[in-house]
Order: sequence, then C-alpha cells, then structure tokens
Amino acid sequence: MRLTILGGGGFRVPLVYGALLGDHGEGRVSQVTLYDEDPARLGAMARVLADQAAASGVPDAPAVTATGDLDEALRGAGFVFSAIRVGGLEGRAADERVALAEGVLGQETVGAGGIAYGLRTVPVAREIARRVARIAPEAWVINFTNPAGLVTEAMAEELGDRVIGICDSPVGLGRRVARLLGARPEEAWIDYVGLNHLGWLRGLRIGGRDELPRLLADSEALESFEEGRLFGAEWLRSLGAIPNEYLHYYYFNRDTVRAYTEAEQTRGAFLRDQQRGFYAEAGRADRPAGAALAAWDRTRAEREATYMAENREAAGVGARDESDLESGGYEKVALALMRAIARDERATLILNVRNGSSLSVLDAQAVIEVPCLVDANGAHPVAVDPLPLHAVGLVTSVKAVEREVLAAAASGSRADAVKAFALHPLVDSVAVARRLLDGYAAEHPGLAYLR
Repeated sequence: MRLTILGGGGFRVPLVYGALLGDHGEGRVSQVTLYDEDPARLGAMARVLADQAAASGVPDAPAVTATGDLDEALRGAGFVFSAIRVGGLEGRAADERVALAEGVLGQETVGAGGIAYGLRTVPVAREIARRVARIAPEAWVINFTNPAGLVTEAMAEELGDRVIGICDSPVGLGRRVARLLGARPEEAWIDYVGLNHLGWLRGLRIGGRDELPRLLADSEALESFEEGRLFGAEWLRSLGAIPNEYLHYYYFNRDTVRAYTEAEQTRGAFLRDQQRGFYAEAGRADRPAGAALAAWDRTRAEREATYMAENREAAGVGARDESDLESGGYEKVALALMRAIARDERATLILNVRNGSSLSVLDAQAVIEVPCLVDANGAHPVAVDPLPLHAVGLVTSVKAVEREVLAAAASGSRADAVKAFALHPLVDSVAVARRLLDGYAAEHPGLAYLR
C-alpha cells in the first residue's frame, strides 16, 4: 500500500514514518511518497527518514521516494496524508505579529491568526482535494493541515467523507486523564466533543462508570497535569469538564495576549529560526550517517519543551513536566485510522468529520471533533449529549467564523473576510477586523485574491 505525504519536507514527517516502521501487519504501508514544493526541505527530510530506517533494523522498511510533482505524488496512492503549511513559518510569524500589533491573539489556529492562516490555506486545500478526486479517487485523505477542522470541511466539499481530519490534542488530553485515573487509555471511553482546538472532555468511562467526577474532586490530582495547571482546579470544577488546552486562549485571553506581547519572540518566530538551523544541518550531504536523525531528535526535544510556554507563563506555572513532553500521538492516530480502513480493524478514535446528526446545534455538513467508530467504510461519528449553553455559544460562534472564511475563499470577497475577523469572539471591534485584514494583505501575497 502506498502512502503519499503532502508537505513531505515538514518537521513532523519522521513521527509518521516511525509509526510505519513499527507496523508489521498484513496490508502495511510499503511505499511512502514525499511531496513538497521546497527541494531543500524535501532532501533534508529524506535523509532523516533514511537514518530512521537504518537505525530501526527493520529489513523491509517502507521505501521512500520524493517528488515536487503533485500529480505524480498522488497517482496510485491508497492514502494521502495532508500536512501542508501555506506561507511557511514566516507566514505564521507574520500572522502573530500583525495580530499582536492590534492587541489581539495571533495564534496559528485560534483568533485572528487562525483566520489569516485559513484564508491562505483554504484555496490551496480545495485545489488539492480536486486533484485527489481526479487522480486518486479511491484514496482516503487524512488531513492534519491547520486549522484542521476548517481545512477538512473545505476538502469535504470535493471529497465527502473520504477526507478525515486528525489532531493530537484530544489524544494527549485523554491519555493524561486516563492515566491519572489508573486506566489504560485504550480501555477508556472518552466523552469528548467540540470543534478542532475547541472541545471539552466531559467524561471518561472505565468499565461503564464515569470516573471524571472523582478526578474533579481531587485538587492535587487535577493540578498535577498540563491542562489542570493551565486552567486551575477551581475553574475545571466550575466547568465540570476538562477543556482542550487551546481553550486557554479563550478563558484567559487578556492574560495570554499580555504574555505573548511581552515574550522575546512569538512561537512562530521561534520555530522559524529553530527550523532554519535544523534544515541547514540535516540537509548537508557531507554529514555522517545518523547525523540528520540526531539533529531532528535534538530539535524536536526543544520544540516540545517550549510548547505553549506563553500560556504557562500567563497561568503562573513552570516548565512542562517530563510526562507532558511525550508526543501527543497524532502519528499513532493516523496509523490506527489507516489500519481500520485498509484492514477493517475496527477502532474508536477522536476525529474531525462531518457532523451528520451527532451534534444538534450544527448542520450536517459542519466538521466537528468527536469520537468516531472507524471501519472499512470510513469514520462514523457517535451521537453525543447536548453541549451546555456556554459551550454552545463558543462552538456556534467559531463555526460561523469558519463559514465566513470558506465563503471569502470561494468568493474573493473582502466583506466576507472582514466579517470572519469581526465575528470571532477574540476580536473585539469591526474597526480592528478591517485593520487586521489590511495588515495581513500587506504581509501575504496569497491574500491578493480578496477584493
């Protein structure tokens, strides 16, 4: 079976390849095709994967090929993993900088930054979906491109249910809560619902019994893990749920904006500078065997340790615990999803899929993030209990913003784009929305289509 990775020069590709190296079942991926528009990044990543294969000792490691031709990459693919970044990390840094200059959040998937990123990415994602439908109509697309829910919904216009979005945040949250409650994560039923980067863990059933109330009653246990330290035990008990870490941007917005403003550099600028060094080192042909993988390991460790550092600063908590540094596991979700579909190995996974009738406050085409039953026919969202009113407000507001982004990307309408910014809960003025769009248009040639 052939897997094509779009954004094949991306930093997280070795996580996916590492998961494939550990899969020895029938019908496993035997060929990986990397597609990227940047030949230097593509070459560097090919070296990292070669080092991985050699270090693994796996005699039949998936063969890796690289190409800058999208049609060639798609032809014959059984699965397409989409992890592109339109505008690169320079674009992310600009998204953050423009927003902070207006006193609002510029995070890459939340608030003004997420809208700017979506406006750049949706037209490209729609074109990729059309190419997949034409060249590899039987392929399943697994989308990790951010903003993941928005981009998945855009691609679903062309691909229907054959595109499925994944994210590692719910996986990491569910794993941490399950372990605190003394359960193996794979044996617990996680009641999680929302949109991508906007969801809540509302229950965790072990042997048919919801054990979350036991955790909520224990302040020491609550504040012993990442989300508990970010939000605080008192607020979690008030909610009666554990929010996705990205909700910190909503619940503590003023504190977070201040921390981001006072930081020496934004997250996007840090990653841009860090990865320049990595790709320069990993791409050198004169380095000994194993050097590219070693450089990747060092860079990844630093990346994980500094994740959401500004939020921890705003919350008054210290560095991440060692237990929180483990990868969220999106590569394991991607592998489990591929196995469930290709081999009909039924699995339950938290995914981004079209709603159908699962969440009553949204229409059938809205992409939501919920537990799904997966088999050879794809991912099927389970029915979920209604959201409380405070969550309904956030979910419907942000989904309305996503719809305006989709409309603007289709129409090229400046008015639709301004509306997307102005309607977001974290943008507090129509005048600010107009200035944000002007600022982003000046930074990004990819927004020239808006008029």
